[in-house]
Amino acid sequence: MKFLHTMVRIHDLDQSLDFYINKLGLVEIRRRDVPEGKFTLIFLATAKGEAEIELTHNWDSKEEYTTGRNFGHLAFEVEDIYQTCQQLQASGVIINRPPRCGKMAFVKSPDNVSIELLQKGPALAPQEPWSSMKNIGSW
Repeated sequence: MKFLHTMVRIHDLDQSLDFYINKLGLVEIRRRDVPEGKFTLIFLATAKGEAEIELTHNWDSKEEYTTGRNFGHLAFEVEDIYQTCQQLQASGVIINRPPRCGKMAFVKSPDNVSIELLQKGPALAPQEPWSSMKNIGSW
């Protein structure tokens, strides 16, 4: 058995692609428009081709996508948790759970999907402004 992908429904295609590609750094690996079904599937992965995410954009959907506790989060390993959070914050992404411990942080996608960022290897030494920052909202 091989894990293939996680599917996430999105409302605004451009806003979601900006978040996942331009801010988070994923790469679009394939796309499929289905006019008869009025939806688009966009598959994203890390630069190494790992951890595929399928973004599903239902063109005319007015459905509110809520997050249930049965879906926790997507997780990505990063080279430098502080640098990653700084870049995300500079691009307008709210750091919901700052990397106070030098190991873990959480942000949310435009559709309210929790994204966990994990420091590769051992935790980095705590540093400001992160170690003093409080949580914002849920994560």
